[in-house]
Amino acid sequence: MTPDEMRCAAHPGVETRLKCAKCGKPICPKCLVQTLVGARCPDCARLYKLPTYSISSQYYLRASAAALAMAAVGGIVWGVIEWVIPIFSFNLLLAPGVGYGIGEVVSLSVNRKRGTGLAAIAGLAIVISYIVSLWFISFLVGTSFYQALPLSIINIVYHLLALALGIFFAVNRLR
Repeated sequence: MTPDEMRCAAHPGVETRLKCAKCGKPICPKCLVQTLVGARCPDCARLYKLPTYSISSQYYLRASAAALAMAAVGGIVWGVIEWVIPIFSFNLLLAPGVGYGIGEVVSLSVNRKRGTGLAAIAGLAIVISYIVSLWFISFLVGTSFYQALPLSIINIVYHLLALALGIFFAVNRLR
């Protein structure tokens, strides 16, 4: 080995002539991180996740509690409004409103953090909210839960479309 040849600090089997611009450690092209001030080793480049997307288990617990509480409240409100105004297409407005509300409350409960896990929690909360609304309607009307389910094809399509819109709004608040 000649004096000009160096070995990568992380991969000793790789010869290199590159050095970290900050610490001078030899690095190979696999280790190289291009920054605005030159090539750096991974330690000096400090590739960290953005704090907005760094979510601890405590935040997931907080988000789950907030989503469950909002799902219950949103479902009851959704059920009452649907019972008072029994227009099946009105669900296309109610579900996105409940979805936005759930997404906003979950976002506030975790200090405006974002992530796929939080979006999944909010999406699941919309489904729970929809089930609570059907249960609450059956409670108000005095029928069984199965009699409150939409039975015609058009009602099922409208309810599924409304549910999809609610999930879309909740998930987009947290992605």
